Amino acid sequence: MKLFDLTGKIAMVTGGSYGIGYALAQAFAMAGAKIVFNDINQEMVDKGLAAYKADGIEAYGYVFDVTDEDGVNAGIAQIEKEVGVIDILVNNAGIIKRIPVLEMSAKDFRQVIDIDLNGPFIVSKAVAPGMIAKGGGKIINICSMMSELGRETVSAYAAAKGGLKMLTKNLAVEWAEHNIQVNGIGPGYIATPQTAPLREPGHPFNDFIIGRTPAARWGTTEDLQGPAIFLASSASDFVNGHILYVDGGILAYIGKQPK
Repeated sequence: MKLFDLTGKIAMVTGGSYGIGYALAQAFAMAGAKIVFNDINQEMVDKGLAAYKADGIEAYGYVFDVTDEDGVNAGIAQIEKEVGVIDILVNNAGIIKRIPVLEMSAKDFRQVIDIDLNGPFIVSKAVAPGMIAKGGGKIINICSMMSELGRETVSAYAAAKGGLKMLTKNLAVEWAEHNIQVNGIGPGYIATPQTAPLREPGHPFNDFIIGRTPAARWGTTEDLQGPAIFLASSASDFVNGHILYVDGGILAYIGKQPK
């Protein structure tokens, strides 16, 4: 369908070597986009390039740190010179540190904020001039249910993702006149290799997630692909400043009524 066709578009995914970022890049490639990604070091970029090649996807990988403004500006300039001006940006790079507040250092807190919130600000700012000159673009920030909820041990992550939600809305407002739509995706609990130990049948956390999710299952990276294509395509040209939660209904659910 033409509404969802990304042919001729250049899609940039930060932290796109694996996991959710990789899955979104796969979806964009299936819809016809040319894929560009970055990661923090050459080893991660090489692994990503090998994975894309194995999946039959031509991708361009670059090494830079999303928290280093000079490095980001240089990286985006190199991408624009070697590949082209970016049409679609996904701010996916992020970390989480599960540490109780009383045990968490300010240094650790700042690191999470720096990567998960300052990073999207820096990369979006670097990419936007090219989009403006080209007449428009799409920016998708990977937010979280923790943009809305609290949970033990993730104070820094929740603070960063809550800030990212509001950054999304403010960038949408500032750049709407340039035909740039800035939206977010808020994943629920997604099955990835990193969560595999937690998803073993009988594991208390697995039982907690299944019981807390009306869909009664973990999400998959494939569950995020359709929403990402929608927000990256002309189908969403009048959708701006919105956070699309892909969570199996968790945020709509107060929990099971006691019997």
